Amino acid sequence: MALRVPKGTLPQLFKEGYKFQQGVEEAVLRNIEATHELSEVVRTSMGPNGRNKMIINHLEKLFVTNDAATIIRELDVVHPAAKLLVMASQQQESELGDNTNLIIVLAGELLTKAADLLRLGLHPSEVIQGYELARDRALSIIEDLSVDKVESLTSRDELLKIVKASVSSKQYGYEEFLGDLVTEAALNIMPKNPKDFNVDNVRVVKVMGSSIHESRVVRGMVFGREPEGIIQNVKNAKVAVFTCPLDISQTETKGTVLIHNAQEMLNFSKDEEQQVEGIFKELAEAGVKVVVTGNGIGELALHYLNRYNIMAVKVLSKFDLRRLCRVIGATALARLGTPMAEEMGECDIVETVEIGSDRVTVFRQEESDKSRTTTIVIRGATQNHMDDIERAIDDGVNMIKAATKNPLLLPGAGAVEMELNKRLQQVAAKTPGLNQHAIKKFAESLEVIPRTLCENAGMDATAVLSRLYAAHYQEGDMGLSVGVDVENENDGTLDASKANIYDSLASKHNAVKLAADTAITILRVDQIIMSKPAGGPKPPKKDGHWDADD
Repeated sequence: MALRVPKGTLPQLFKEGYKFQQGVEEAVLRNIEATHELSEVVRTSMGPNGRNKMIINHLEKLFVTNDAATIIRELDVVHPAAKLLVMASQQQESELGDNTNLIIVLAGELLTKAADLLRLGLHPSEVIQGYELARDRALSIIEDLSVDKVESLTSRDELLKIVKASVSSKQYGYEEFLGDLVTEAALNIMPKNPKDFNVDNVRVVKVMGSSIHESRVVRGMVFGREPEGIIQNVKNAKVAVFTCPLDISQTETKGTVLIHNAQEMLNFSKDEEQQVEGIFKELAEAGVKVVVTGNGIGELALHYLNRYNIMAVKVLSKFDLRRLCRVIGATALARLGTPMAEEMGECDIVETVEIGSDRVTVFRQEESDKSRTTTIVIRGATQNHMDDIERAIDDGVNMIKAATKNPLLLPGAGAVEMELNKRLQQVAAKTPGLNQHAIKKFAESLEVIPRTLCENAGMDATAVLSRLYAAHYQEGDMGLSVGVDVENENDGTLDASKANIYDSLASKHNAVKLAADTAITILRVDQIIMSKPAGGPKPPKKDGHWDADD
């Protein structure tokens, strides 16, 4: 029997069940539509007046936030083109910690403008070429737009410059108060070489109750529970850290002990007690004053810890246990026993502090040459509110980290986007050929940032934008730092550098680059081929028990 050779048409090249989408209409414009929908979701959350999203994730956990990184992390995006935007945004979050919203909004707008050019008859390759030219030009222009810099990373006022705008975009109205907390925490742990600044050394602990104004900075590492025993304060302590429970060790195999009389019973329990006492006696003789465990503490163990004046602290998070080991220079032991000298940690002060009606344990290093950590204790009425404040603080700390890489500052409030728009329009006017259309559209796309700030503040975006254009097209660099005034005073425009609204150059440069690269990557796709999902048909649902006979 002769083998049947299928015809060479595309559907017959592959197995049954493959789906194809190709060409500008089916592939490119569909991808653009999907990315536009995603960018519209986060666009209304941008800026100081950005609205919150209420998200219930697959575990039924509730999030109420306007932080784009959290929104897209909890939304389970399945469209492949939109996923590229999500990945670019996550990359920005992991590298610089802020401006995640800018990437999705700008990339979505770049693609929407590209769709207009494609409908006019331009080929995607021509649009891509123009966008690449515009991206490279924009990144070189951004370098020249800085209006200020962080002069000293050990000055409170200098650090406030960069933290304030970042915090106000998440918690508008609290930027002064939260900015002070972030700068105080950062200065507490600022190393001699600021380039070694570690974001992870600023911890956040949330204590329910009171109001946000009761939040404060505590030097040291704070754990939201008090010690287990009666010892509450220790100075110059040697610390032993265990990941196992502090209790009578269970045998690996089951065994039976035959006891004949009361005396044997007493001797059996006494041996057990002596074994436990021996462990804690050895610890006390080795100079250990604090024992930290990532597991439970038995009653008998607690009795001997109190007898030998050893403080016992339970830290249930393995990540916090690792951080504590790094701060005090200890090694976490998996088996109960006396640690060697190099496995013990040292801490200057371990104390119990009362915050509101809650008692917390603080590990504090006083000497400057030791690995230090500081904790911002957040107070608030609801868990969601405290979570959102934590995200704002996280962004503020990341902005300080960005300033250690590049101290230059750009004008905020949409001013830098308007200036880029103006400069790229001038570049487009001098560019011959079809590339000028794509460069013009790239420039127009940047307008989306000030427009969004206006719309979210309830202002007339068209009127404010026309004033911004007028200001930026003045002679020289007079209007370089004119941006949107979200409080809608003075015709809706303000001088961002005079109002101390700054963006980090490092963060903005990276965000524009990632947004443009993502848009170009999506425009390069001209065909989508999806294979049939693996696996057979789903089993029919049965009423009753799954293992019941038919």
